[in-house]
Amino acid sequence: MQSTIPNNTAGNGSNTEVAIIALSALFSLFFIWGFITALNDILLPFLKAAFSLSYLEAGLVQFCFFAAYFVVSPFAGKLLDEIGYKKGIIIGLLTIALACCLFYPAAALEIYALFLFALFVLASGIAFLQVSANPYVAVLGPEKTAASRLNLAQATNSVGHTIGPYFGATLILTNMSEQSSGDPTAVQIPYLLIAVFAVIIAVVFSRLKLPNIKEHLIESSKTTTLTIKSHPNLSFGVIGIFLYVGAEVAVGSYLVNYFLQLEGLNMDKVTAGKMVSYYWLSAMIGRFAGALITRYISATYVLAFNSILAIVMIIVSINTDGKVAMWSILLVGLFNSIMFPTIFALAIRGLGEHTGKGSGFLCQAIVGGAVIPMIQGFVADKVSLQWSFIVPAVCYAYILWYAIRGANYKSSNDTVTL
Repeated sequence: MQSTIPNNTAGNGSNTEVAIIALSALFSLFFIWGFITALNDILLPFLKAAFSLSYLEAGLVQFCFFAAYFVVSPFAGKLLDEIGYKKGIIIGLLTIALACCLFYPAAALEIYALFLFALFVLASGIAFLQVSANPYVAVLGPEKTAASRLNLAQATNSVGHTIGPYFGATLILTNMSEQSSGDPTAVQIPYLLIAVFAVIIAVVFSRLKLPNIKEHLIESSKTTTLTIKSHPNLSFGVIGIFLYVGAEVAVGSYLVNYFLQLEGLNMDKVTAGKMVSYYWLSAMIGRFAGALITRYISATYVLAFNSILAIVMIIVSINTDGKVAMWSILLVGLFNSIMFPTIFALAIRGLGEHTGKGSGFLCQAIVGGAVIPMIQGFVADKVSLQWSFIVPAVCYAYILWYAIRGANYKSSNDTVTL
């Protein structure tokens, strides 16, 4: 049975303890989906070589993965209203375990389409975790520090992102260093290990007593209908999440191939794969720092500052070579670090009982991770891989506008149904 806690737990020791335990458990979920998502940055170049794909064809790895968010998130948001957030988390974890098991036959049969299907199912499970966990973290404490808590949760997510590429490079890309194309069966053991871990965490959550945030969201509701017109911060935030996730994923997806092409680096595939960890490591550092900074500085100011510097780092990288180009593109991770949790927190302000549904729309916007890498892959095939990074730079330009204007539009009480 779930316990119920108020939004502001500061005045009650027991409730504060429940919130801390709940947050600690939820942070493990952020780690899991960060780890899995970052593995795509290794899987993409691996499958590109194994199946002799173009950049655009290899981009289908991210397309099928992130398209699942668009398809599944609305369904997940509605289902959570019926079964509760805790059961949604358990469903998500078990779906992840099932998907990881699908990699075994995909590799044995050497069918690229089956890999793509497994990735779609895998992301469907993560979508359930996203829709469930983000609102939990946002409401387990005062609204004014929601961005700080989400930044801390995303910092944990970045720990998984940082470890994932190193894990993948060691167990998967090592196979590529010995021959021109990889053996698809190299992915079987890594993903089976993830499946076992997901099942263990699902069992743990089934035994945890988590707060019933649905009751609190109903009590704190200020609106009767969730609408685009009544919540412009949400509608502009959906676009922001779409472009942010697309930019972050696009940069990470092509780093291995980018480093292999840069003059003066002379990297092998395994080393290039391990360097991707630095992209996510810088994001982890930025999110831990952001969790502290956004407690004292307006989230919109921090978002604007980071957007500008992300654009600057991309411009430096595409106009240089060697280590300068490499480290400047890796530093993009530092400056885009706080964007997802900050945009998310700004977008769900004032949604009340509709927070779950709003979260569903925002998670649906993660489909940007499917679209933007495909666009960058197209530009890379037509122009060059180095100049294709201008695509995520354009995405960060919109996020800069959202920080300055889009997030500050005031909500109305209009009731035009979304």
